[in-house]
Amino acid sequence: MLLLVRNRVKDIDHWMRVFDEQEAAGLAAGLSVKHVWRSADREDEVFFILGVEDRERAEAYMATPEAAAVGEAAGALEGEFWFLEEFPASGND
Repeated sequence: MLLLVRNRVKDIDHWMRVFDEQEAAGLAAGLSVKHVWRSADREDEVFFILGVEDRERAEAYMATPEAAAVGEAAGALEGEFWFLEEFPASGND
């Protein structure tokens, strides 16, 4: 399972520093960074994919006041996320 996240941020460089500092907390919640992108059209928008070991554990972590405080400290202005499962396309072997 993967977690796709979009954030709009105040300062992308500051956001990235805080994001990197939180890697251990994410790993403890079963989340691992797979990819990070910056929008080619909006310099204040980032997207990232996290690997998810256990959805319930990930959701519990994301619902904590500590996780919300990290987003605030990173300068996240808004965001949304989606849990994704692989869906095999027909005709692909």
